[in-house]
Amino acid sequence: MRRVIPIFLMVFVDMLGLTVVLPLLHLYAAVHGAGPLEVGLVLAAFPLAQLIGVPMMGALSDRYGRRPLLLISQVTTCISFIMLGLANSLALIIVSRLFDGLFGANIATAQAALSDITDASNRARGLGITGAAFGLGFIFGPAIAILSFELSDSLAAPAFTAALYSFLSILITTYMFKETHPPERRRGAASSGINPVTLFRYLARPFVGFLLLLMFAQQFIFFGFESLLGLFTLTRLGFLGAGNAALFLFVGIILVIVQMRAIGPWSSRFGEGRLVMAALFLLALGLLLAGATPEQPHPFYVRELVARDLVAQAPTRTQALIGDLRVQLPANGNNGSAGLLWLALALVPISVGAALIRPALNSLITQSVGESEYGSALGLSSALVSAANAGAPILAGLAFQVFGAGMPFISGGLLMGVLCILSAGFLRRSNALDSE
Repeated sequence: MRRVIPIFLMVFVDMLGLTVVLPLLHLYAAVHGAGPLEVGLVLAAFPLAQLIGVPMMGALSDRYGRRPLLLISQVTTCISFIMLGLANSLALIIVSRLFDGLFGANIATAQAALSDITDASNRARGLGITGAAFGLGFIFGPAIAILSFELSDSLAAPAFTAALYSFLSILITTYMFKETHPPERRRGAASSGINPVTLFRYLARPFVGFLLLLMFAQQFIFFGFESLLGLFTLTRLGFLGAGNAALFLFVGIILVIVQMRAIGPWSSRFGEGRLVMAALFLLALGLLLAGATPEQPHPFYVRELVARDLVAQAPTRTQALIGDLRVQLPANGNNGSAGLLWLALALVPISVGAALIRPALNSLITQSVGESEYGSALGLSSALVSAANAGAPILAGLAFQVFGAGMPFISGGLLMGVLCILSAGFLRRSNALDSE
């Protein structure tokens, strides 16, 4: 397993860079005059580009090896974070995210490298190690975001910090990573994106088709929530970067605990079908609770100070006016902790459900196809997740802008409840809820 260590380090460092920026992306858009719909476009840019980029980079890594494609993706990710830090318009922010999504297939290529050096006897252990790197990055990244934002009081600092981590991953690949895909094993590979023929072939098989559609639907609902959480806390609780990064840290800790400590025993005891049902119920409950979060800014909130801090990030500071902000900030005079405590409570079932749903669904998918189909079925599952991530922020941002901050979450919770009911009937008829 010594060859896994560089992959662990790459995934960990890459996740640090991503999660330094992720809790703050809505602020990068808001300071350039973006409303909720434009914030959704910024957040959709990366997964939209990945629909093209990940299959393309994956096929190229099969043909030319993992190492050169890792370096290309890491260099472009580093450049995209520098572009984000230097961006002086909303258009450049979107371009930086599109550029990263199109060429920055670091994680997917690292997972392909892991598959090269493991077999059936140790692949689960290897995936567990890289899963731990992913989770640890999700914990420490937001904490670093808090520190860099608070010390500099500038949105450029987290972006440049993320670029520094990307540069570190380049050094790891250059000096520690050894090629895992030798020339004799290379060949042209088909795209792992959404191939219509493959998609219809699986949809024609009722159980697998239902699981794939369920994967897409629940991810569409969940990512609509995840992408707008920062904007929601700004408008309901008055949170800027540090507050949102702290919430991401809270969620990350729950995700790691559930995925590393609980999902294995729960799966063995209850079976994946029941885990899917439990996850959908928890997500529905949590989203409804989140949407009902009272508008009560935190105890130290002062509207004028928050507006001033947002304006201070604008590139044309001397011309920017507080009235130019298209994000509705909460009023003064209703400060307290009830809103924060309510949202923190709602995030517990959301985090547990999010930790369970994709592993449980993918496990059911692999149990429903032959061994020779694992790659194509899971590749299609991943592509459908990317497709959901591309569309969800735009629709959720539109609902946020037209119907109010809570609407994407409340409607998402209701739809997740419908999925839970439909899934209960389908999984029961398919005997997927039988005790194992």
